[in-house]
Amino acid sequence: MAQLEAQGFECFLPKYKSLREWSDRKKEVEQPLFPGYVFCRFEYSQRRPIVITPGVLQVVGCGRTPTPVEEREIEAIQFAIASEVPSQPWPYLAIGERVRIHTGRLSGLEGILVNFKGNHRVVLSVSLLQRSVALEVDLAWVASLEKRNEMQTQPITTGASVRVTG
Repeated sequence: MAQLEAQGFECFLPKYKSLREWSDRKKEVEQPLFPGYVFCRFEYSQRRPIVITPGVLQVVGCGRTPTPVEEREIEAIQFAIASEVPSQPWPYLAIGERVRIHTGRLSGLEGILVNFKGNHRVVLSVSLLQRSVALEVDLAWVASLEKRNEMQTQPITTGASVRVTG
């Protein structure tokens, strides 16, 4: 990231604090919130200095077309980081996705994730009766059942984002 900034590019690497334990000590360390990604603002036509920077693998997008991350998403992440509220990486869950509850009394149940009146719910269905029931859940209790291509679920950036090594 320092090499990109030295070239005059605006970059953003959101980090979170985690407690690491070794056999002889514990230490709080900062780690990237989106490992392997740096958000970088640039004009795609001026991408050459970026893609030849050591450590940069590619500009992220759909196929060969770069796709910018929405400004409001970047601003939301920047606001969250600035708040210093504890954060951590979390699997991307989309509304409508099949999930399994892995915590609490509902552990093991599978259903469809929905959002109703600002609350997340897992919907269980009885197909023969064509009836369903919705259970209010915390997102921390569920995990996706759908296997997703890691590159399709990673965030992309304003201007574009770059995939980096390390």
